[in-house]
Amino acid sequence: MADGTRLPVYANVGSVADAARGLAFGAEGSGLLRTEFLFLDRPTAPTEAEQQAEYQAIADALRGKPLTIRTLDIGGDKPLPYLKQAAEENPILGVRGIRVSRRRPDLLRQQFRAILKVTPVSVVRIMMPMIADIGELRWAKAIFEEEKAALGVTADVPLGIMIEVPAAVAMADKLAKEADFFSIGTNDLTQYVLAMDRGNTELAPEIDSLHPAVLKTIADAAAAGARHACPVGVCGGLASELPAAPILIGLGVTSLSATRSGIPDLKA
Repeated sequence: MADGTRLPVYANVGSVADAARGLAFGAEGSGLLRTEFLFLDRPTAPTEAEQQAEYQAIADALRGKPLTIRTLDIGGDKPLPYLKQAAEENPILGVRGIRVSRRRPDLLRQQFRAILKVTPVSVVRIMMPMIADIGELRWAKAIFEEEKAALGVTADVPLGIMIEVPAAVAMADKLAKEADFFSIGTNDLTQYVLAMDRGNTELAPEIDSLHPAVLKTIADAAAAGARHACPVGVCGGLASELPAAPILIGLGVTSLSATRSGIPDLKA
């Protein structure tokens, strides 16, 4: 920017092709790899080897630039046929994100191992979805460190969290002390702050990520990050909206991860 501050602009990706296209549009890496693409539309979960091969291919496509991998974020509007979950009256407030991992730690361990086998592992960052309290982060970190030690990985692999629920914002100071970074998912954060289901078409015109209450939660999370030297990015839909960029930067966000088509204008 004019004062010399530099903010990287990353791409949100869901495949090897996405990563290559993002790079072509000027992305400086990926701020969000949605790993759900590996788990959906199939009768069984992907093996560790399958996951590792896909993560490696995406890292290769990014040519050494940073790759931020979100662990499995299913449940809610993204159920898996082979993952038996009880019917939920309100799945958006149900077992999703980290709550699935708590019930199936075997899947999380497998995913951690596959990610840690990417070479060079120094390009990788990992983030956990739907974290609401410090206990969930510590639980995930303990498993991560166990798998890291078992594989003999000594490189620094940052483990961060998504800021998507108001509880995470309320606990942001504590979380920022122990998370390596924050990534704000503005789509879920907006629906939870405003208590409006983003899948409800009747409410669509009112689900506004620039609502003052949503912006205040972003500002609070960014301030907590700054206090504890915890970088704070945005990978949600708001990062792809050009008019929102100066607002997010002004609130203290340190990176943006957007859809590839918006990257050139964001960088300009």
